[in-house]
Amino acid sequence: MAKILIVEDDLTFSQLLEGFFKKHQHEPTVVHNIKNAYRFLDQKEYDLLLVDYRLPDGTGLDILSYVNAQGLNLPLVIMTSFNDVRTAVKSIQQGASDYITKPVNPDELLMIVKNALDNDKEEDVAKAPADDETIKGHSPSADKLYEHISLVAPTDMSVIIQGESGTGKEYAARALHKQSKRASKPFVAIDCGALSKDLAASELFGHVKGAFTGAISDKQGQFEAANGGTLFLDEVGNLSYEVQIKLLRALQERVIQPLGSTKSISVNVRIIAATNDDLANSVSNGSFREDLYHRINEFKIQLPPLRERGKDLELFIDHFVRLSNKELGRNVKHISEEAKALLLQYDWPGNLRELKNVVKRMVLLSPTDTAVVSALPDEMILAIRHTVPKTSGSDLKAINEANEKALIMETLVKVKYNKSQAAKLLNIDRKTLYSKMERYEIE
Repeated sequence: MAKILIVEDDLTFSQLLEGFFKKHQHEPTVVHNIKNAYRFLDQKEYDLLLVDYRLPDGTGLDILSYVNAQGLNLPLVIMTSFNDVRTAVKSIQQGASDYITKPVNPDELLMIVKNALDNDKEEDVAKAPADDETIKGHSPSADKLYEHISLVAPTDMSVIIQGESGTGKEYAARALHKQSKRASKPFVAIDCGALSKDLAASELFGHVKGAFTGAISDKQGQFEAANGGTLFLDEVGNLSYEVQIKLLRALQERVIQPLGSTKSISVNVRIIAATNDDLANSVSNGSFREDLYHRINEFKIQLPPLRERGKDLELFIDHFVRLSNKELGRNVKHISEEAKALLLQYDWPGNLRELKNVVKRMVLLSPTDTAVVSALPDEMILAIRHTVPKTSGSDLKAINEANEKALIMETLVKVKYNKSQAAKLLNIDRKTLYSKMERYEIE
């Protein structure tokens, strides 16, 4: 049983969620705005937060920032009905565990909540993924990436891994560690984006009892925990200027000093940092120290976004289908041509993380061995609708056909593939709709 705080301003939907979680042996609490969410978080401990993105007095990201600032080790799942995965990607960047879009599918909601709760129970020092959970691409950009990893891994050079959210920066960092001379020592990952200014120094360097309010015992910092191994600083650009100064000293002198202590501790760690943005821009605008930038930027690895990886996309789709079959007890062996075309056409702003989530949802919603379009998220299909490539030239018939196909697909998504209702909205009869669906290979 998990204690779940639900923040949702839609009274009817919040009541449905409350009943749903009670039915599945959880203990839900419902509030309808951010102010009350803060009050409940201050008064009681929860295992998970389920937060609507758009709230009367702000957004779900405000609650996410509050959770991070308070140092609450609490998984948070964002709900959004705005058909924009970029909102979800932004929440993931800031530390959310996952996201789900409305209308909410019950099986998908249970899966996401279970994953968030399970991930929160894992140890702080994350274990490397099993071999069957990783896969290498074969595109030219992938070959270049693996070549750079193999080249720099055996050295002790500090590395910056740069790439969009969800491109697999931590996987690249783990690959560097695994191929290094430090492979038998710890690999410690820290999400700097989820650390508040006040807690970041304690997390990195540790503290002694009484160092600050709430420091009820000594705490070992992650630098000391990673001694001899690799320290991975994800979203390093989010560290405050004061913590950057302490980090630079630790790297230059190879010593740390826990908060509230006069004792210095020698450490020997290799730094791998990751960022969504180009830190050079942060240096230019004064938010990141130039001397620290040069200290951690002895070698830079650029991760390509999924949309630039060509045939690798099909490879990753098949890989995630296999993983999802294993995890969910499904037996999806095929993807319909229409569904496969949509997966290949989408631009994947959330990259590998988004692809993994979409494929997992698709497998979950596929009772047979073939996944079809209806198992794909509506917002993904609608996003493709708004990026339908324009037909070149002056072929009016081809342009009209492309627009007609897109409109039919959008309408079918809107009515959950109720063909009678779709035909009515399109102002055509069902026979004509079936004929056009067959012509355009819409399943």
